[in-house]
Amino acid sequence: MRLASRLATAMIGAARGLSRSSPRMSSLSSAPTVALNDGTSHPQIGFGTYKVGFIPASASAAVAGAEESGGEVATATDIVGDALDVGYRFLDCAQFYGNEVQVGEAIKTSKIPRSDLYLASKCWSDAIYDGPAAVRAQVERSLRDLNTEYLDLYLVHWPVPGKHVAAYLELEKCQAEGLVKSIGVSNYAVEDIEELLREASVVPAVNQIEFNPFLYRRKTLDYLTKKGIKIQAYRALRDGKAFDDPTINAVASRHGATPAQVLGAWCVAKGAIYMPKSTRRERMVENADVFDLAAALDADDFSRLDALTTPEAIAAYKALYEKCVVRDTPLDESDPGIKRDITAG
Repeated sequence: MRLASRLATAMIGAARGLSRSSPRMSSLSSAPTVALNDGTSHPQIGFGTYKVGFIPASASAAVAGAEESGGEVATATDIVGDALDVGYRFLDCAQFYGNEVQVGEAIKTSKIPRSDLYLASKCWSDAIYDGPAAVRAQVERSLRDLNTEYLDLYLVHWPVPGKHVAAYLELEKCQAEGLVKSIGVSNYAVEDIEELLREASVVPAVNQIEFNPFLYRRKTLDYLTKKGIKIQAYRALRDGKAFDDPTINAVASRHGATPAQVLGAWCVAKGAIYMPKSTRRERMVENADVFDLAAALDADDFSRLDALTTPEAIAAYKALYEKCVVRDTPLDESDPGIKRDITAG
């Protein structure tokens, strides 16, 4: 078994070396940016680092996708190194992901100038619960781990009841001090943002939420658009679980694309920031090739794709929200501070 593991590792390293010697380039070099409400620019595509080389102990039951079951031996440093080599320049990181040291090593090894990168991170619920000092300490730790003097974007990962507003106000201070350029939120419902805006001086630049044709929350999108808050879309590819869906495949066949590309193109066409993730280099390239397809999708495509969200999916999202806002905190799911009547759609 040890010999087999060493051979597998050697073969992966060899394949990685061969692919890096290839002149193949993706559309990432010409990928568009979106303007944030604070005047900065944000790449419309980036590489997600959740469950890359490390799976958090309290991670949700949703696995990273079918591609992760092949037993490939690779570290976060290797995988992120491949993503950077392919051409990704925006990296979505987080305290919760547990791999920022390895991501920082990949950045250092790549020798890509800091000015060419867009680095984002998030403070987890334990730090949010513990208060502003813990949030600031986590910002400083991410700076150290990622080997950078500033972060382009920093988010409050979940709206922990009774705690998230103070966490965000601390990020406003970090922004004023130049530690982070833009600040925002993640997994916030409309009602959470309304609560936040009653005290915040800075409107969040982004709200990172699950966003795909199977969880198309139109009311939330409309609200965020009116507020000038951009969506960062996680699970845009549904962890690979929608690749066999008949509608996705029909649209893919019509355009000569893959299911992953259809999902990514839909996300981009809706104006969201798209953050695919894969441990496989060839799929990193495939996932990035979506911008021409986004422009080619027509009204019939959108009619079919937009209809994939069911009432059951909205209900499941609401139940997950109520669970996750208190995850890894002393609060439990019966806490009276949890919002039970959110805008789920």
